[in-house]
Amino acid sequence: MFTQLRNIDTAFQHIKRFSIFLILACVGISCFAVWKSFNMVANVQAKIYILANGKAIEAFSAERKDNVMVESRDHIKMFHHWFFTLDPDDKVIESNMNKALNLADESAKKQYENLREAGYYNNIISANISQEIEVDSVQLDINQYPFYFKCYATQKLIRSSSTVTRKLVTQGYLRNVSRSDNNPHGFLIQKWETLLNTDVDPKAVQP
Repeated sequence: MFTQLRNIDTAFQHIKRFSIFLILACVGISCFAVWKSFNMVANVQAKIYILANGKAIEAFSAERKDNVMVESRDHIKMFHHWFFTLDPDDKVIESNMNKALNLADESAKKQYENLREAGYYNNIISANISQEIEVDSVQLDINQYPFYFKCYATQKLIRSSSTVTRKLVTQGYLRNVSRSDNNPHGFLIQKWETLLNTDVDPKAVQP
């Protein structure tokens, strides 16, 4: 009888140890599954899909500080593109200016109004001139705030009979603002001014 009891006690100890091992294994698997789930959710949330021309393009979210240089340079380039890309059409000029002025403060608006009062845009229309710009480089100092920049660009004034090339240098500062559809980078150009705007060929006649 004692042998039978010892056998029962031994079997109980085996079952007890097995049960404890099974419980610990279940807890470990559950913890691993929870950790893996949170990790997968974090990875999924770090991915952004943008729909462009019917195609889903994968993008990745990041801290703003990681993309300051890229976004600020693109902001400056887009502002100069809209401000200096002109065609002999008042609606095109007005549309481009509205897009440009959403990216800058009153310093850009003041330059636009000065050019308009001087008849620059009327000359563009009456002479059937198209104006294009290519930004060559942008120097940016993010060690100070607002961020100082200097932009070097090449302008082309295209007539039916000739093309005039100009070198353009501007400077200004960037400060942070809220992002919007009109200002996707969330920067605003301030204290913007033109330092140089001269013909490459000194004999060329400006409009």
